[in-house]
Amino acid sequence: MPLGRLSAWLLIAPALILLAAVFMVPIGWFLVGSLGELGTAAEIWEEAQAVLFSPTVLKVMLNTNLIGAVVTLLVLVIGYPVSYALSRAKGWAFTAILLCIVLPYFTSTIVRTYAWMVLLGRNGLINQILLGLGFIDAPLNLMYNRLGVVIGMTYVLLPYMVLTLFAAMKAVDHRLLQAAEGMGASPATVFFKVFMPLTLHGVIAGVLITFILSIGFFITPALMGGPGDIMIAMLIEREVELTHDWPTAALMTILLLAVTLILYGVYSRFAEKEEAAR
Repeated sequence: MPLGRLSAWLLIAPALILLAAVFMVPIGWFLVGSLGELGTAAEIWEEAQAVLFSPTVLKVMLNTNLIGAVVTLLVLVIGYPVSYALSRAKGWAFTAILLCIVLPYFTSTIVRTYAWMVLLGRNGLINQILLGLGFIDAPLNLMYNRLGVVIGMTYVLLPYMVLTLFAAMKAVDHRLLQAAEGMGASPATVFFKVFMPLTLHGVIAGVLITFILSIGFFITPALMGGPGDIMIAMLIEREVELTHDWPTAALMTILLLAVTLILYGVYSRFAEKEEAAR
């Protein structure tokens, strides 16, 4: 092995060991121990079919993917103009926008979710303002439903999209935009025909990252969702904490892990193609 590659492996070895000890070993122990309770491979396969194709799990997976898709779309719609503004900003404007994006990550996700609960509650700030201005006669149901889940998850996941898009936008050669302007293209044409296609790889990467994170989300749906907004991570937690059905929880964990790995494989393959194209 070349000396440079060996040095690189030695540098990342502590991180790999920590990752294996903290994540891989506990997950492996949980899956092996839980599935071992089911018996033989044939019994595990039979139980997996019964669990994964049950109406409850299918409905929860549909909810999970639907919520993840809606949140990803909203994050993209909101994040693209924010990323564009960040890529064009300079000086104090750049610092201010970046702080607004990064600063919330100095606080816990639970704290940020509770902050939204204070804002969206029946006696929260938003309802009080609307009632005070006379726009509504009764408080709106902004929480403990899908709307609250989508709002909370969109807020938490927005920085992942913004930072991914920002990296793609900063890599665009602005001489191409100037060339298009010099040939008589309008600002709108330059943006939609030149700039957006050049940032498409960032859009795809941001969408995949956001969707992968959203389908495994737990805290915000658990605190702000209703009975009809159960996601797969919440169902796994209930099987472990309430019913103590570890084999069923393990099977659903494998399902979620498989979906995540497939999406991550798509993202990695796309990233490799983009790197080769450059």
